[in-house]
Amino acid sequence: MSDSVDGSGEQVDIIIPKQGLLYQENTVDYILCKPKVIPLKSVTLEKLERMQKEAEQKLKESQETDKRLGQEK
Repeated sequence: MSDSVDGSGEQVDIIIPKQGLLYQENTVDYILCKPKVIPLKSVTLEKLERMQKEAEQKLKESQETDKRLGQEK
């Protein structure tokens, strides 16, 4: 086992000790996962919009009934 160092032509033998401690440096790798789909609008915002639409519909209905009653008189 020999590796070339810096392309200078010198070869250095790698020595693995048979006795003692052998250290290995662990590097942290990123684990990629599938992207999570998130809603564009929150549940609370959807509820508020629904409540607003219902209130507008009720207002329109009450205005129409007032117009009908005003025309009947």
